[in-house]
Amino acid sequence: MPGVDAQSVREQIRAASDIVDVIGAVVPLKRAGANFVALCPFHKEKTPSFNVTPQKQIFHCFGCHKGGDVFTFVQEYEGIDFGEALRRLAERARIPLVTDQFGGKPENRYLKESLLEIHEQITMRWQTALATDTAGAVARDYLQSRGVSEEAVKVFRLGYAPDAWDDTVNWAGSKGYEPAQVEKAGLILRGDGDRGYYGRFRGRLMFPICDEQNRVIGFSGRILKKDEKAAKYVNTPETPIFTKGKVFFGLNKTKRALLDAQTAVICEGQLDLIACYMAGIENVVAPQGTALTSDHARILKRYVNEVVLCFDSDSAGHAAAVRVLDNLAASGLAIRVASLPAPHDPDSFIKAHGGAAFRELIDRAEGFYDFYLDTLCTENDIRTDKGRTTVVKAMSEAVHKTGSLVLMDTYVQKTALKLAVGADAMRSEFKRLSRAPAARHTRHDDAPTESDSVSRPNAQEFWLLKLALLHEEIAESLVAHLDPEWITHPAVREIISLIRTQGSEPRDGGPAAILSDVRHSESRNLITEILAESRSIPNPAQQIQDLVLRLRNRHLDARIQALNVQAGQSTLSDDQHLAIVKEQQDLRRMKREPLKELTPGA
Repeated sequence: MPGVDAQSVREQIRAASDIVDVIGAVVPLKRAGANFVALCPFHKEKTPSFNVTPQKQIFHCFGCHKGGDVFTFVQEYEGIDFGEALRRLAERARIPLVTDQFGGKPENRYLKESLLEIHEQITMRWQTALATDTAGAVARDYLQSRGVSEEAVKVFRLGYAPDAWDDTVNWAGSKGYEPAQVEKAGLILRGDGDRGYYGRFRGRLMFPICDEQNRVIGFSGRILKKDEKAAKYVNTPETPIFTKGKVFFGLNKTKRALLDAQTAVICEGQLDLIACYMAGIENVVAPQGTALTSDHARILKRYVNEVVLCFDSDSAGHAAAVRVLDNLAASGLAIRVASLPAPHDPDSFIKAHGGAAFRELIDRAEGFYDFYLDTLCTENDIRTDKGRTTVVKAMSEAVHKTGSLVLMDTYVQKTALKLAVGADAMRSEFKRLSRAPAARHTRHDDAPTESDSVSRPNAQEFWLLKLALLHEEIAESLVAHLDPEWITHPAVREIISLIRTQGSEPRDGGPAAILSDVRHSESRNLITEILAESRSIPNPAQQIQDLVLRLRNRHLDARIQALNVQAGQSTLSDDQHLAIVKEQQDLRRMKREPLKELTPGA
């Protein structure tokens, strides 16, 4: 976060957000001496290994090794970025954010806050209309006919928009809202000529759409009159707080279950999601309509590694499942498809067979490309040349989008088997039909991650880092005599470099404050693992002296060995060979030299 002001505000929010209070609000903590312990919210375990250290304002799990400060916890637990975590903690602490560094100009923030207030107020108005108004009986009857319980109505805050052109306009006037402001919220429209304003939602069952902070940002309204020629659903248009392609219905309720399950069940409609959720299948989301965008896919990737598409059993539902392939494949999410027996959708299937049967159907969901291959072979006559060509072309294009050589080879063989041709011929055909190199579509989850490419540091570097973090009084002396190039582990090198940059300037928040500056989770987890331990270290100055000497000599030995290899090359000139010998002599002389004694404040 650039700028002195931003740093100051961040530390103010950190100081006002006690980590025990923040974590304790969502995770049951038990005191264990000076610390608190709990079952880790980030992985399944039976024995508590999740530690919260109030003195250092950090958390660390000794099971999954995830750790950080109060900002990190909110980011990881809620699946949001740092800026959003900071805003939520600022709101909790009642600290205003008025600078551009934290999300835009004050007037933009004011507009969004006013629109959020309008949405919350109209939600309560429509809830009351559904619950008590005589006109709301039509909506109550519809919900009863669909088997939607009163509990579900309350959980999802369903409402009814009265069937009157001026109802929302009059309501807004009674609350003191300007018509232009309510129009910007997407709730009313301006009529032609002198007609004035009228309500967008009339005579409809209202589904509030919430953001991940549980704030109402839009609506979807379902028509209730059977003879009505109007659209079945009317949705909020694009507004300063609502972007259809970036919002899931129900995510505010289901995000915790998504993180736990690591799988998202994607349904088409709001009633499908409500039926799933109330039946105990809580890891479910529904996009606004069947279109699932790349933004939707990126949001899901924050929570899960896999999605199960559960659209209607008709041809339109199958087509919807196929349409989402591009965005899901590009995100790196694994994809499965749950095929519902006709004529069911998730809502009707659960009503007929129960939640357990639906969960079993989800568990049995087949891989997307198996589903797609079966669908192609059903929709095309594979006894004809045209049908076979269509199947091969479609499968080749679909599988190449993943960039996965394993998947490609798997479905070369499966397609060949379906069409009763040789795998080698099919492999050649897939290659010929490929329109772009697979590398352009490399899956995100196939790319090397920190956890894949970075192992734990060796004992010497880990112990050095521990001494540097736990004994700030000698850290200045340490960094003055230690070259970061002597360290081989990238996370340790990053942290030591930050300590060097910090120098002798004391940081607010102590050693834990460095967590805000590290770029990688590997580094953050190492810091919290070290800080979570409270054992004292005897004679730290001497230990650091010995470790720095060992690291220096190890580095010099590695360089000398590299020069030995270089000297063995037959193409070197006499001058080059002499230069190598001289450098080796200098390195050996440096290795014999003692380090200057490291003392506090040196």
